[in-house]
Amino acid sequence: MLMYPHIDPIALQIGPLAIHWYGLTYLAAFGLFFFLGTRRLGHEPYRSLAARGVWSRKDVEDILFLGVLGVIVGGRLGYCMFYKPGYYLTHPLEIFMVWQGGMSFHGGLLGVIGSMVWFAKSRARPFWQVMDFVAPCVPTGLAAGRVGNFINGELWGRFSSPDLPWGMVFPQSGSMLPRHPSQVYQFLLEGLLLFVILWLYARKERLERRVSAVFLIGYGAMRFIAEYFREPDDFLGLLALNMSMGQWLCVPMIAFGLWLYATAPKQRAA
Repeated sequence: MLMYPHIDPIALQIGPLAIHWYGLTYLAAFGLFFFLGTRRLGHEPYRSLAARGVWSRKDVEDILFLGVLGVIVGGRLGYCMFYKPGYYLTHPLEIFMVWQGGMSFHGGLLGVIGSMVWFAKSRARPFWQVMDFVAPCVPTGLAAGRVGNFINGELWGRFSSPDLPWGMVFPQSGSMLPRHPSQVYQFLLEGLLLFVILWLYARKERLERRVSAVFLIGYGAMRFIAEYFREPDDFLGLLALNMSMGQWLCVPMIAFGLWLYATAPKQRAA
């Protein structure tokens, strides 16, 4: 069994200015997105579209900017609505106190979808062409976020067997019993593994919507599995069918992904 290696959440402090590791992981996520987005332009159908001047590096920059807004606004509002609606209805000003923590992936996803709707309409691009472009560039950002969770010593896992070699004690959890390092599981599953699957799948031209569908199905399934090892939020606990809020939010995500895949138009994305 391992002991959580306490890591100072502040990476660098210069006088009153403190740079947190978690903020740096967000910067890494956005940097990885831009790096992968520029290379995504070399995949079909975007390579042919770029050759005709329809897609360009400037589009990647605009998508990144809008995506950052979508992640922050959607992630915060999603957390408030999905996890603590009663509390934030009575404390509405605290919705804006993002430095206190509280972000939701599923809310961030909805925020990104909303920002991509705006991008697609403003550029007269097919919405699913935009979403299929974005999807393979997202998992590495999720992986970076899980690194931030681990550094902060948050979102730890459920109790594990004392014999589990990588079981880890998180003293900040209030218990000295070993737990699953669920942040690492999520880093490997919904971060690295999902990236490899999506990137390889998207390198060839696919039917419109299917890259997005694989992302929804893949993330939903991997997050659903990882939630069995992650300690549910103490203010929620387990919900119906002994499933966590994260699992329940993944159910419609997987169902919608399956529907998208099955109903993809029988023609190449254009």
